[in-house]
Amino acid sequence: MKPSITTNSRTEGERLTLATIKANISSVIVGKEKAVDLLLAALLAAGHVLMEDVPGVGKTMLAKALARSLGLEFRRIQFTPDLLPSDVTGINYYNQKAGEFQFRPGPVQANIVLADEINRATPRTQSSLLEAMEERQVTVDGVTRLLPQPFLVVATQNPVELSGTFPLPEAQLDRFLLKLEMGYPSEAEENEIVLRFEAGNPLDQLQPVVRQEELLEWQRKVRQVLVAEVTRQYLVQLVRRTREETDLRYGASPRGSLALYRAAQALALVRGRDFVIPDDVKELAVPVLSHRLVLHSNARLKGKTPRRIVEEILEETPVPVENLVP
Repeated sequence: MKPSITTNSRTEGERLTLATIKANISSVIVGKEKAVDLLLAALLAAGHVLMEDVPGVGKTMLAKALARSLGLEFRRIQFTPDLLPSDVTGINYYNQKAGEFQFRPGPVQANIVLADEINRATPRTQSSLLEAMEERQVTVDGVTRLLPQPFLVVATQNPVELSGTFPLPEAQLDRFLLKLEMGYPSEAEENEIVLRFEAGNPLDQLQPVVRQEELLEWQRKVRQVLVAEVTRQYLVQLVRRTREETDLRYGASPRGSLALYRAAQALALVRGRDFVIPDDVKELAVPVLSHRLVLHSNARLKGKTPRRIVEEILEETPVPVENLVP
């Protein structure tokens, strides 16, 4: 029997805490409320995020602000062509003083890991993250070690500079729950950014506003967020439509359906609800599905993009308006 929760089970204190987390992050990040919501939803859904955008729009700052607001350990890995898998996962080294081999943890042993410019590393090094992302563990010299919980990988890549890069294969792209774009700020937002950073970096004053135990409890509650039958059918219909598109070589797999379902539950929780509405699914369709689609070469020549195809599917698929609340 599917577990259920009621609106009363979401205390006012929890709602206020979620609002405080978002306000805390927004004291550093200006005008990116949707990105903050989606990143927090990815963490609650135990997923990972790929952020593709030009340098300087706040990708690293957003990941740091999230980690500090939640009191989580943050580590950054700068991916370069000479980075080795052991530089990510850790190594066993011989301690001469102790007379034995000891394990030196890699930077992946943290709660929030920023994989900066992930497409600049070789495929072998990129794949060293796969076990960590999928199974929350790393194996070095035959010994498996669990990663701390919660665990979130935020990978970034620059869509402009392609020279000297190694594009992520489809199998690895599919491991990311969301693909986000920050975008440039508006004129008013950019003016606010300049004023806010005039006296110093506001990130330095950021303090944790939630305990780690609360965060882990919210991760458990995500699976209890209710999804009405019509909303679930709408979600499945969107995913199946990607497999019928003639411009796509491959549509989204059942893993895409599960990712969209779990992300919608998490976003509803972030937005203060214990049930999913179709607008949650609609808002998440592009960031959850677009990076899982593979275009035909002729479609690419015609200027088609996975994002535009998902947007067209959303425009053509009727949104349910009845029986939305379970």
